Amino acid sequence: MKLLKTTFLTALLAMFTLAVAAQMQDPVHFKVSQKKVSPTELEVIFTGRIDKGWHVYSTGLPADGPISASLHTEKAEGVKAAGKLSHRGKEISQFDKMFGMNLRYFENSVTFVQKFKIVGKTYKVSGYLEYGACNDENCIPPTQVEFAFNGEGPADAPEAEETTEAEATDTTAAAAMAGADSLQTDTAAVNAQGDLWKPVIDELQNFNGGDTGSSRSWIYIFLMGLVGGFVALFTPCVWPIIPMTVSFFLKRTKDKKKGIRDAITYGISIIVIYLALGLAITAIFGASSLNALATNAVFNIFFCLLLVVFALSFFGWFELTLPSSWTNKVDNKASSTSGMLSIFLMAFTLTLVSFSCTGPIIGFLLVEVSTSGSIAGPAIGMLGFAIALALPFTLFALFPTWLKQAPKSGSWMNTIKIVLGFIELAFALKFFSVADLAYGWGLLDREVFLALWIIIFGMLGLYLIGKLKFPSDQGNTDAMPVPCIVLGMISLAFTVYLIPGLWGAPCKAVSAFAPPINTQDFNLYHNEVEPKYKDYEQGMAAAAAEGKPVVVDFTGFGCVNCRKMEAAVWTDPQVADKLNNDFILISLYVDDKQPLDKPIEVVENGRKRKLRTVGDKWSYLQRSKFGANAQPFYVILDNKGMPVAGSYSYDENIGHYTDFLNTGLKNYKK
Repeated sequence: MKLLKTTFLTALLAMFTLAVAAQMQDPVHFKVSQKKVSPTELEVIFTGRIDKGWHVYSTGLPADGPISASLHTEKAEGVKAAGKLSHRGKEISQFDKMFGMNLRYFENSVTFVQKFKIVGKTYKVSGYLEYGACNDENCIPPTQVEFAFNGEGPADAPEAEETTEAEATDTTAAAAMAGADSLQTDTAAVNAQGDLWKPVIDELQNFNGGDTGSSRSWIYIFLMGLVGGFVALFTPCVWPIIPMTVSFFLKRTKDKKKGIRDAITYGISIIVIYLALGLAITAIFGASSLNALATNAVFNIFFCLLLVVFALSFFGWFELTLPSSWTNKVDNKASSTSGMLSIFLMAFTLTLVSFSCTGPIIGFLLVEVSTSGSIAGPAIGMLGFAIALALPFTLFALFPTWLKQAPKSGSWMNTIKIVLGFIELAFALKFFSVADLAYGWGLLDREVFLALWIIIFGMLGLYLIGKLKFPSDQGNTDAMPVPCIVLGMISLAFTVYLIPGLWGAPCKAVSAFAPPINTQDFNLYHNEVEPKYKDYEQGMAAAAAEGKPVVVDFTGFGCVNCRKMEAAVWTDPQVADKLNNDFILISLYVDDKQPLDKPIEVVENGRKRKLRTVGDKWSYLQRSKFGANAQPFYVILDNKGMPVAGSYSYDENIGHYTDFLNTGLKNYKK
């Protein structure tokens, strides 16, 4: 009961957290203080706490990289900046292939310090710290932390004089501001009450709330577990046990009804055991941990190695078995008890005995659903697996004559194990790819990944048509059955399909598994998509004139995942054709440092703040109109600025993105 309660509360909390996280994100929390180091020296200290999974970029990154932390001083009376903004904390340096440079950033916590020299009897200093933060899926726009301090300086100092912003502000940022071109739009026209800027948060949530993506993913996980259970049935560890067990229940009593009832109870016990396993994993790891596994490099490496071990076990190199003492103890306990407990312990004995075959399948299933982002995934997957595994015990107990028609054990079971080994080996590369991209090793670029898959599925095809043998097949000289040969031909055809990918072909069927196309060194395929407009009002006016819906792309020059989406999804021919011909694409860069003609003062969350740059303006548009602040963020609008579909964030699945575009286009035409 306590376990169920804990699981329920965990799931409830996680669903609430996910609902909030899908909108506004606030992963970094700064506190600002001043410290007088001496009568003539002052430090302004920004102490930041960073949520798990997020990182804040360091100072002084190259201009074409992500947003660096920088200080902007708007008022300085009686003080002068002494040096540039410095940082304290554990700085991580890692090469990023997307930007082609070493990126420096902080995790968990960071402290930024700006020193000032006090040159007046009194001083007043104000301004803001600007920083960028990302996780493995999203980036937030350049964020400002304002400060304002005053105090007394040395008694013999002259009267305070105001320092100009260009003198006080970090020199790199000031130079960028001074050299930027003026914005080619009437910024005074920006009005949050206008039709195009009218908030549509509720309307967008209705679309997102009406989306059945979550339920579809649960159904997918359940079906995945169901398929895994049916596959496990046809392994040498499970199939031979079915007729023995059913016959035992039917013969243990003269009452046929009681024998059938016991067999059904046996099947239900199997479901309870595996469902408890799924619930236990959800309860132990919790919602946040399961979601974090999707992009955690260490866990993905572990999963990769785990699947490789499972594959080698299926190939027959060694056998995964639990200690025999466990099985003996449970079996002895089942023999010495009676009633329902005896039946449950017999089901538990089956679980232990069949582990060498079901273990790799269960492991693969749990690995996949744990990294799918679904909180209840393990429990739902295990429910499907257990139902499939328990079904034949129940059906054969209800209809004993079916046992005579069931296929006998044979070499075909070994064939199933070998095929599963190839599949698990292929999926192991998917998990290693996630870790490789996270650490920037460059060991598994797209062409390397495809080359390995070509070898794996090519060998699988050769095995299925009988041209490749494993040690466990040596005693079998029979020709492969027709179904195996057909599947072998399909596997070889899939291998041929993958080959053009080595030269840059999209290979859409594997786009959700392979690394993004930008990791490929040799690429003859070019189908880039360029936004028609980078200004919201101009793009909306053009869309109204042409009678087309709008895709608003909230992005950033320093947004890594935005580049991944453009490289992996926008290069797909179908997606590119729709974006270029069926929509008006507007890309709004929230980190654009180009200054506005004049700052715009807005009220947000009861506080006044200034929009100083083009990026500030687009970031405010995203927050105020759509209630979101992470990039990449895509939304489809009609010509009045109203959403016609739900929003879309970082997801490199081309099929999902195509559905997103088709839904928006269909609703716009209505």
